[in-house]
Amino acid sequence: MNRSTLSKQINKEQIDSLKNNTKAFLTFLQTKNDGTIIYVLEKLGRLKNGYSKQPLLNLLNNKNETIRSLALKNLAKIGDVSLLDTFVKFAKQDESTEVRRESVSAIGRLRNEKTIPVLIKLLSDKDPKVVMQAIRGLLVFLNHDQVKKELSRLLNHPNELIKEVINKEINGVSYGSQNSGKHDEFPKYLKNTIVQGDVLETLKYVPDESVHLTFTSPPYYNARDYSIYQSYDEYLKFLEKVFKEVHRVTKEGRFFVLNTSPIIIPRISRAHASKRYPIPYDIHPFLVKMGWEFIDDIVWMKPEASVKNRNAGFLQHRKPLGYKPNAITEMLMVYRKKTDKLIDWNMHQYSWDKIKKSKVQDKYETTNVWRIDPTFDRIHSAVFPMELCNRVVKYYSFVDDLIFDPFAGSGTLGRTAANLNRNFFLIEKEVKYVNRMKEDLIKQDDLFNQKNNQPNFTDIKNFIKIIKENI
Repeated sequence: MNRSTLSKQINKEQIDSLKNNTKAFLTFLQTKNDGTIIYVLEKLGRLKNGYSKQPLLNLLNNKNETIRSLALKNLAKIGDVSLLDTFVKFAKQDESTEVRRESVSAIGRLRNEKTIPVLIKLLSDKDPKVVMQAIRGLLVFLNHDQVKKELSRLLNHPNELIKEVINKEINGVSYGSQNSGKHDEFPKYLKNTIVQGDVLETLKYVPDESVHLTFTSPPYYNARDYSIYQSYDEYLKFLEKVFKEVHRVTKEGRFFVLNTSPIIIPRISRAHASKRYPIPYDIHPFLVKMGWEFIDDIVWMKPEASVKNRNAGFLQHRKPLGYKPNAITEMLMVYRKKTDKLIDWNMHQYSWDKIKKSKVQDKYETTNVWRIDPTFDRIHSAVFPMELCNRVVKYYSFVDDLIFDPFAGSGTLGRTAANLNRNFFLIEKEVKYVNRMKEDLIKQDDLFNQKNNQPNFTDIKNFIKIIKENI
């Protein structure tokens, strides 16, 4: 029986009646199937008295781990310290990790000093989630010297999330902004600005926390005439430097979306093998280490006819080991600048009017697979499709935000930002691509029809001058 049907058969009044009548609740639980029991346990709500205690205790013998877990969760609501031994028993002995974790949570929710010795012992559990629940219960008693001492020991715990929580609660380590400026604003001299120059040199002069969203696709490793590096390691180190600067100029808790894909370097002769570099996976550890928090992976899928055919040889010989699939996907890795604040905090920095204007009204993609045709350009060989930019800008920014691309290419992100009532800041080293941007941006009179809204093209020398004048 599905939940929709159950909701029609068992309403809130019936559930309230059951939980306040021990005998009726016992009879009900003895005659219903697992699905119905789970539904009722999820809907019990507050338990202000002990009428549900015995029926819930009976469920702890149920074979269904979800029922046992929900029974423990509801027993914890009663706040009866006499249940401590029951919670401890299931925390130590139950075969289900879900039930064990809920048992430890129930111990912590008692908020009673009698639980301290038990929770301290659970800090040594092999399950990190059990340890996290024990930490949560002990934080209530952080003023106890023994509790603080035992929690401090976890600074050497192998689990990274446990160390992070302890560092915050014991040592006061936090991730947050030192910037006193308004979150929804940015330096006006960056508005709709395109800088022709070296990205690292330019970024040195961009103020901290200026950018709301960065969406970029870095130059491919030695695959184009504009991206030649002595080694793959040099290439990764270059990107690391750029993305550290991107992190610095990004506002607290805001997003960085990186479009990359593995790249193939062709073999120099039939006597040598080609080389395939897993760029998105090699860059990821650098990003996490510098303070980006991984949020999502989105797969950009292209039609097979649009990509290079790697399958021709295998099609002929069909020999194992020689299979090479056609690469029809690229990765969009979504990161958020690490902060102690939840995403709701970022949203609350905007007026209701601006939030309303920024809402995604049309049909949106519900999965992490985006089927979008690539775009081909006479000047730039690796341009963003407009639809790809549309989705990223709409999903990860608000109206009037500043959108940044440190490798702007032909400037598709800038055109998209303008179309969607955002502002852009672009950096591009190659003169021919900047000239292409001038063609595309300046001719769009409908986008830049106000004098103070014209795109500003500048070289790095004049950009530095502008920055110094505004400091």
